[in-house]
Amino acid sequence: MLLLGLDIGTSSIKASVIDEEKQQVVVSASFPEKEAKIHVPQAGWAEQDPEKWWEYVQKAILKCHATKKYNSKDITAIGIAYQMHGLVLVDENQKVLRNAIIWCDSRAIEIGNNAFNKMGKEYCLSHFLNSPGNFTASKLAWVKANEPDIYKKIDKIMLPGDFIAMKLTGSITTSPSALSEGVFWDFQKDELSEDILNYFGFEKSFFPDDNPVFSIHGELKKSVAERLSLSTDISLTYKAGDQPNNALALNVMQPGEVAATAGTSGVIYGINDALKYDRESRVNSFAHVNYSGEMKRIGVLLCINGTAIFYRWIRDIIGTNFSYPEMNALASSVDEGAEGLLALPFGNGAERMLNNKTIGAQFLNLDFNVHSKGHLLKAILEGIAFSFRYGLDIMRENGINPSVIRVSKANLFLSDVFAQTFADINNVTVEFYKGDGSYGAAIGAGIGSGIFRNIEDAANNRKPVGYLNPQSSQRYERVYNEWKENLKIFL
Repeated sequence: MLLLGLDIGTSSIKASVIDEEKQQVVVSASFPEKEAKIHVPQAGWAEQDPEKWWEYVQKAILKCHATKKYNSKDITAIGIAYQMHGLVLVDENQKVLRNAIIWCDSRAIEIGNNAFNKMGKEYCLSHFLNSPGNFTASKLAWVKANEPDIYKKIDKIMLPGDFIAMKLTGSITTSPSALSEGVFWDFQKDELSEDILNYFGFEKSFFPDDNPVFSIHGELKKSVAERLSLSTDISLTYKAGDQPNNALALNVMQPGEVAATAGTSGVIYGINDALKYDRESRVNSFAHVNYSGEMKRIGVLLCINGTAIFYRWIRDIIGTNFSYPEMNALASSVDEGAEGLLALPFGNGAERMLNNKTIGAQFLNLDFNVHSKGHLLKAILEGIAFSFRYGLDIMRENGINPSVIRVSKANLFLSDVFAQTFADINNVTVEFYKGDGSYGAAIGAGIGSGIFRNIEDAANNRKPVGYLNPQSSQRYERVYNEWKENLKIFL
């Protein structure tokens, strides 16, 4: 039997077909070839067209089929991972009402901050484990205040993965994990929060029924099955945000286990078993994919908006014919500390760990007579690694103190200089795995459909493909402390 996993990313859509018995990827494909467009109507805003996601999903699936490495009719279940915290609005005919307001959009920060203060910080943190901040609830409140004509037409609100599930099946569902990432879930009552609905004046009918993450979220529509050469007997059996899903792919499911990613944004994601929260809401806590009322599994998420997007930006500036391996080699030729050049990678919107401040990316101590392309590249990779250290120190304050962090061999972790700097500055062993978001989504589909007996059964063949130990935890300490002192200037 085969499983299909879809990863609804910011830059592209990725599809993977997995052999469930071997738990190995048969084929993967992404679309579009170049990074998907982010619409920026004004500074600090970020939107994407959900119908483009759907177009790209279909093309990615058909690219997989075109390899002819499997029989598409053997696919038995579908899972979806998706970019978190977005807002998709549809009317009663399931027509999209406006572009999706995506995760890195900053327009609703003040709305969330006001809610935090008026509802009460202690109440919000104890019930939601977060400030309403810039999450989906605050984005919906922005639409209500600023686009009343659109708000009046809303039938259902969704996260990005819910929208793709709707296009595949015609059904709209949610889950406690999804509701918690939008700050709609009351952890004390284990239900959709009446208080958040009442505070913002949202209609309860906007919210679909919540199902467990691992469950049937709809049956594939006949018309879609025919268009995509799939069986009509397929169920959608898993939906999760990209970071909880990445943790599933890396078998990070139990308290104390920690995963990291360094794509467009950077994330450290750890698991605990108590309803804990950061007093300043600089890191965020959500229901993990295996959360239940009986078994509390909370994902503690540190997000840095500007990581690999910074590295991509510098590549565009210095020339797109410059490959990433060439960039990594050039960065490796520069000594640690980049001869005094420092980089702050915070140029992709408001940063939660910086108390929702938007400080922009910065180069500090730039010397035209000393610094070259290699210094710029080295400073960027170090600056990104230092931002992870800054955030991990916050997580350590909140009881997440890993000695090992699991990552996929992808994105910035393909760079040896970045990976070693990450290991050194955080004093952790980096454990590498094959697989990505679409792999995790496919495995999730196998769990939700019952093909795997349980999560442990699905992880039987997950073995690390390599390790990277810290060479010296003190090697970067002086440079990091200088970096941190310079960061304070902007806070």
